[in-house]
Order: sequence, then structure tokens, then C-alpha cells
Amino acid sequence: MRIYITNVFVDDQSKALDVYTGKLGFELKNDIPMGQHRWLTVVSKEQPDGAELLLEPSEHPAVPPYKQALVKDGIPAASFQVDDLDSEYERLTRLGVEFISEPTDAGPVRMAILDDTCGNLVQLIQYHGGDGAQAN
Repeated sequence: MRIYITNVFVDDQSKALDVYTGKLGFELKNDIPMGQHRWLTVVSKEQPDGAELLLEPSEHPAVPPYKQALVKDGIPAASFQVDDLDSEYERLTRLGVEFISEPTDAGPVRMAILDDTCGNLVQLIQYHGGDGAQAN
């Protein structure tokens, strides 16, 4: 069994596509019209055939209160792994990305949290040692 797709609810799909591709560095995988919305997925440039991230509209009535509660409590809606958190933090800061948490060590990881401007907090994680292996 493999993860095929996961989602993040976004307030505006076009804006989210700009943020997730233009700033965070993902690649567009699918952009299929679906009425007033789109089946809009992105993938890691490092794993173009890997799991897809669906930039899903926040239209369901349960989604806005859910997203607001997560943001209020500082809980990220998604978490992405990077090889060098400090350089990603610097790169994204130069691009105007707002971080609500600067790079911080937390056990086996170094992490930071950013605002995706589409209604979500996103966590960036770097495992100590840089090999991506989780500590047991």
C-alpha cells in the first residue's frame, strides 16, 4: 500500500497554485476543470511520480471552522520534509513567505511553520543527520 494523494484545503485554488509552485517549489501534476473548481494537484520536483498534494477548495461547510481552529491553535495542515531547513527558511523568506515559527530544534528534527496565505499553516521538517530517516 502506498500514499497516492493527500489534500490541503485552500481558500483560492489559483493563489494556492502560485504559492505551492512559485514559492514552495512543487510542480504542477494535474489541472483538470471540474465545474467552478479544478482537480489541481502538485508533486515534489524530487519525486514527480510520488504522492500528489490536492489543492482542494474549502467549500464544504465543515472546512472553514476546521481550518480556523487549526490556525488558531498553531497546528499545521501539512508537513513537508526538506534537506536543509535553514537554507529553505532563508530562500522562502526572501520570496516573502511569512513564518510564524522560525527554525527550531525539537528532538530528532529541526522545524519551522509558515503561513501558506491560503488559510493554512505548513510545517517544514529536517531530520537531524540529513538522511531523512526517522529516529527509532
